[in-house]
Amino acid sequence: MSISTRLDSYLTTNNIPYQVIEHDHSASSIGSAIMAKIPLNQIAKAVILKDHEGRKLMAVLPAKNKISFSAINDNLMGSYQLLKEQEVYKMFSDCEHGAIPPVGDAFNMHMICDEVLDQLDYIYIEAGDHRKLLRISHEDYKKIAANSRHLRFSSELTH
Repeated sequence: MSISTRLDSYLTTNNIPYQVIEHDHSASSIGSAIMAKIPLNQIAKAVILKDHEGRKLMAVLPAKNKISFSAINDNLMGSYQLLKEQEVYKMFSDCEHGAIPPVGDAFNMHMICDEVLDQLDYIYIEAGDHRKLLRISHEDYKKIAANSRHLRFSSELTH
């Protein structure tokens, strides 16, 4: 597999340049960061949520952070929880399992972004497989995240 067809189409249509960073196969966003020798706080991961009415939401946060459902639910006045893995796999059929590009608009999904990502010069995202990351500048990430809400909903994992 390579770059997700929906992601590639979205980036091309919206004139968003990126640099492909190839790395050895990994099983997670954190693994991709380690393989590609990229700081863990610069990798954005997507977590797919569903509310009590079945509405889906893509939450984008640094790969090394843990999501706070109470922060999301308080801010959005909802009751979001993780979407079951099998449902996620169906929604992202052009991606390897666990390699979801954190670009909601490419997949017709509403998106929220953790404000921590707004501080970075570059953001690295999964391309849809476990062998490539895309390096995107801060300015271009702002275009990707323009239709999303920016709030603080994650915290760094402690060992």
